[in-house]
Amino acid sequence: MSETIKNIDNYLDNHYIHRSNWLRAAVLGANDGILSTASLAIGVAAASDIREPIVLATLAGLVAGALSMAAGEYVSVSSQTDVEKADIDREIIELKETPEIELQLLAAIYEKRGLKKETALTVAKELTAKDALAAHVRDELGLNEISKAKPMQAAFASGAAFTIGGILPLIVTLFLPLENMEYSLYGFALFFLIFLGALAAKTGGSSIKKAIIRITFWGTVAMGLTAMVGYLFNVNIG
Repeated sequence: MSETIKNIDNYLDNHYIHRSNWLRAAVLGANDGILSTASLAIGVAAASDIREPIVLATLAGLVAGALSMAAGEYVSVSSQTDVEKADIDREIIELKETPEIELQLLAAIYEKRGLKKETALTVAKELTAKDALAAHVRDELGLNEISKAKPMQAAFASGAAFTIGGILPLIVTLFLPLENMEYSLYGFALFFLIFLGALAAKTGGSSIKKAIIRITFWGTVAMGLTAMVGYLFNVNIG
């Protein structure tokens, strides 16, 4: 029996949803790192004839963006954690004060999902006897290990991914020729974004084609508008 349970756990671990938390944070961070720093570099390159301002702006954007991304993700996910904790604390109180009502509520949830009334009540009683709080947290509140908020994990993943993504445009500004730098940045950034989109889609089990189209379109819009700002103001930095 234990071997069967172990095999089931291994089977469930193969589903893509188990990767959703860290994958979302990592993809968002890397995508933002590439797009933000590349767009910033393109805007400065369109208004500058020397390398130093472009590199400095890109580096500043990389550092500020990574810290902002990590802090923002931490605060956002921490807020979600606070809400989850408040709901769990409330559930603990309800289980102590009105256990019978909570049992009936759990049975009603299972009945609504398709079990017969008698079966639903039996399941509710057995799960309550084993771990009442766990049953209510999972089935009433809809919280589990997959969806559980993890602030530090999300912050680290976002910050690290942004840094990795932002380093790529920085390398371009350091080593590629100044002439037509903005076009080089656009081309390499688009390549990086497409690669990232395809990798994320493959890891998450979604459509690679849709991911590439989506990331190419919005990446082009963002970098194109930033370059336009540099050209329109026509401010020579240097």
